[in-house]
Amino acid sequence: MTLDPQPLAPALAAAEAADWTTVRLDLDGVRGKAGLMRRCGDALRLPEWFGGNWDALADALRDLSWLPDAEGRLVAVTSWRGYAAERPGDWETLLEILEEAVDFWRGQDGAPPLTVLLAGPGPGGAEGPGRR
Repeated sequence: MTLDPQPLAPALAAAEAADWTTVRLDLDGVRGKAGLMRRCGDALRLPEWFGGNWDALADALRDLSWLPDAEGRLVAVTSWRGYAAERPGDWETLLEILEEAVDFWRGQDGAPPLTVLLAGPGPGGAEGPGRR
């Protein structure tokens, strides 16, 4: 797992070449926790039982059964800087949940790994070709 800002396109290309499922969590325009939870639910394709709170998010990230079978899973968090600046406490909580999920999957013998990366701006401030 890396939580250091990284260019997105190379990571997506490598993950897809390795038959990983890739998910993009774009936080552009997210201003509060409720919006963050909605965005997580939509982007991560969380099941209907997702309750839209921190505990539910943590639980959902430990049960990735709704995602397609894959060799691994990559969650790319994009356009996160605005949210991190406006909601530092919530941002830290989100990072802790993501880190715990990665550690959880790392500890599951034979299970596909979960990797989370924060996509940082590339040259000229663009997030690179992975931005859609």
